[in-house]
Amino acid sequence: MKSSELVELTLKELNERLDNERDYLLRLRLNHAISPLDNPMKIREVRQNVAKIITEINKRKDQSDLQTEDQPDSQTEKSK
Repeated sequence: MKSSELVELTLKELNERLDNERDYLLRLRLNHAISPLDNPMKIREVRQNVAKIITEINKRKDQSDLQTEDQPDSQTEKSK
């Protein structure tokens, strides 16, 4: 999964994808504990995907926080 793909998704879609990836990671780990996976690097790949999704979600939260701070408060404008 590329970061450019994540930028195009909505916040709701990102959260859904995060849940799916976390579930998939859990299943991979359980399966690997029972019997070795053919490709154990898949666990690493999925873990990195989870991190990318979380990073994109946090980036959007930070941007929305900055936008709300930049906008003047209507009450502070009235009191001046």
